[in-house]
Amino acid sequence: MKSIQELEKMRQETLEKVNLRRDRKGTRIVVGMATCGISAGARPVLMALLEEVKKRGLEDVTVTQTGCIGVCRLEPMIEVYKEGEEKTTYVEVTAEKVKKILLDHIVNGKVVYEYTIGAYEK
Repeated sequence: MKSIQELEKMRQETLEKVNLRRDRKGTRIVVGMATCGISAGARPVLMALLEEVKKRGLEDVTVTQTGCIGVCRLEPMIEVYKEGEEKTTYVEVTAEKVKKILLDHIVNGKVVYEYTIGAYEK
């Protein structure tokens, strides 16, 4: 780093990378990783998501973590923010369900309604 301008450029590049909440391009999958989620099995879900995204080469998909999503009895939970769509919340997610969610919803654009919070409440 040789100048203030270079430092400012690095700062801007870093902010663009970490500012996922404002940047709605592509797809963002958020895994609830509070104590309730972890104790219900969120860690294997997170690992399965990361593995499947990498295996399928889904470069426009970002997997992130958050704290408690708010309905602890339905953990593990993931929220899918897909560009141009409403948020979808999946509940009682397992590593096995991750494959179907990624293939059907993320790749083919068809929400897996039977895994969503709306289907659970019916």
